[in-house]
Amino acid sequence: MGQSPSKIAYDLLTAEDDGRVCKDIPEKACNAKEDNFAIHVASLSMSKMADGLVDPKLILSWLLTSAGAPNAIIGMLVPVREAGALLPQLFTAGYIRSLPQRKFAWAFGAFLQGAAAAGMALAAFTLQGWALGIVILTLLAVLALARSICSVAYKDVLGKTVDKSVRGTATGTAASIGAGFVIAFALLLTIAGDNKMFVVQLGLAIAAALWILGSLSFLRLAEEKGATEGGGNPFTLALQNAPALAKDKQLFWFILTRALLTATALAPPFLVALGGADAGTEAFQGLGLLLLASAGAGLISSYIWGRLADRSSRKTLAFSGLMGGIALSLSAMASLFGWAESWFILPLLLFGLMIAYQGVRLGRSTHLVDMASKDDRAIYTALSNTIIGVVLLAGSIFGVIGELFGTQLVIGLFAIMCFVSALCALKLNEEQR
Repeated sequence: MGQSPSKIAYDLLTAEDDGRVCKDIPEKACNAKEDNFAIHVASLSMSKMADGLVDPKLILSWLLTSAGAPNAIIGMLVPVREAGALLPQLFTAGYIRSLPQRKFAWAFGAFLQGAAAAGMALAAFTLQGWALGIVILTLLAVLALARSICSVAYKDVLGKTVDKSVRGTATGTAASIGAGFVIAFALLLTIAGDNKMFVVQLGLAIAAALWILGSLSFLRLAEEKGATEGGGNPFTLALQNAPALAKDKQLFWFILTRALLTATALAPPFLVALGGADAGTEAFQGLGLLLLASAGAGLISSYIWGRLADRSSRKTLAFSGLMGGIALSLSAMASLFGWAESWFILPLLLFGLMIAYQGVRLGRSTHLVDMASKDDRAIYTALSNTIIGVVLLAGSIFGVIGELFGTQLVIGLFAIMCFVSALCALKLNEEQR
């Protein structure tokens, strides 16, 4: 009798010896290790592909800009998405960790994301202007909440159903598939011509289907019931330990640096809006090139930033802030002098900004882990995430500023934030020594 497809895929991707036994997962999961591995790769791949189709930094901001939505709403896309995925975890983590089987939480979150994406697709086909902006923003909040549920549940389910030796292979394979899909979608957009809007609308519908299929696939995991202890509330933990911010100067400088570096996450929609200031420009029509620039920046720079962060997370954050400030300063100048109308300028500037963004992501996570002791790590993480979630929500004000005073001013403010963050990062200790 021939091998099952999941067994063949498992052997190809893991190159695991047949005689190897599972050492850190329950017997039920061990007996279904090939199927569980395949389910994780399939479900997570579909989720990451869907994420790329509903990217608020580029896809949704381009959609709302082209549909005539105001800057005030476009500027709220990233704050709602990022804070909406971060802050709810502080309140839901305790309950989710009390569930003996958390695959149901991930499946529910994925299904809810699919439902939100389906609503976005319907709105994109039928609405314009303010109405479209409000509906998309509301559904994005629902999607972010659902994503926070998945985020809390996933690591635990992975730990219970996939052997430690191949977990990185499972998530890495899914990330590669997702990145490849986004690049293919970006290439499709570059040749779509005047049909870009239809491709984006169709992409939202495909994202809905991918999340729902991923949800149904995840339910097939062989997951044994596990421990339900440790379901404390991270928000309570953060409030109880807020005085640590005043006592630990390094924690203060780290959170301040991280808060200022949110500019690298908040800025991309304004770059898209910058190109859309004249909707007829070639730059605004180049959504596919913007997506390629964003995906390419992640693929090219992540390894390099990771290596640098292992040597000096402090310098990684400082270099990221400096690079982000330069990219955003050049973006403001490009708009001021009319350079942004060239088809390659905005994608090139976005490429530089997204390289900085990848450095921020890797630098901040490495620095926090290395800075905190094992006893303080949970406290520092909860406190940091709480403050940054609030900062991201407050970042919605930049959309109002853009609506009242213009996109160039907002991008200039983001550039200043990045330059100041680089100086603040230099106040941090060299934690890798």
